[in-house]
Amino acid sequence: MQPKVEILADQTALIQRSLELMVEKIQQSVRERGICTIALSGGSTPRPLYEAIAAQNLPWEKIHVFWGDERYVPSHHPDSNEKLARDAWLNRVAIPAENIHPTPTDSGNPQQDAQRYEQQLQQFFQLSPGTMPVLDIMLQGMGDDGHTASLFPHTEALQVCDRAIAVGNKDGSPRITFTIPAINNARCVLFLVAGSGKQNAIEQVFSQTADPQTYPAKFIQPQGELWWLLDVAAGAPLQS
Repeated sequence: MQPKVEILADQTALIQRSLELMVEKIQQSVRERGICTIALSGGSTPRPLYEAIAAQNLPWEKIHVFWGDERYVPSHHPDSNEKLARDAWLNRVAIPAENIHPTPTDSGNPQQDAQRYEQQLQQFFQLSPGTMPVLDIMLQGMGDDGHTASLFPHTEALQVCDRAIAVGNKDGSPRITFTIPAINNARCVLFLVAGSGKQNAIEQVFSQTADPQTYPAKFIQPQGELWWLLDVAAGAPLQS
């Protein structure tokens, strides 16, 4: 399926359009399946989106939240993606506590915690081992180096294809991340990308010849919809 690419005038317009799309997809999922499962991203770009979603009137009891990746820090740490989402969104709405499915990062063993998250997904989605969950919405960002989730260039996590969760590696620091096949199994993958620092990576991800091992976001080709929402600073290479 061809990606849907929209280039918005500025970051405000980017957040507004991503809010419209998220609300639409949440409502569609609840209407069609009675539930909506979402995997969140971290980083600074989605914070205003999370704040905007918190102001919506949505069927919170039917929404289940996961994380596409997490830094290996305690949940109260300033770098925690869970903390970001709770502060900006989840603590502000009446979502049941059991609908929030944070990444475990507390055993001191990243591999063990990755396995625990895998088991949580298997239990929630009632999967057999090695089967990928189908999330309704995977919210993705992209770094200046072309990484997405915690799938960094030329790292071992890019090779994992037999499970949904792996340990990523950022300059020697472990992360816990959804794998490429798990992201690609989603009904809708939504990239949210802002800033001129992303231009080179965007150009490479959309080129025919770039190596996805070097620009991992290029690996994301889901079975469902693929949306790229970019502000004009990030999307400049696609307009030339």
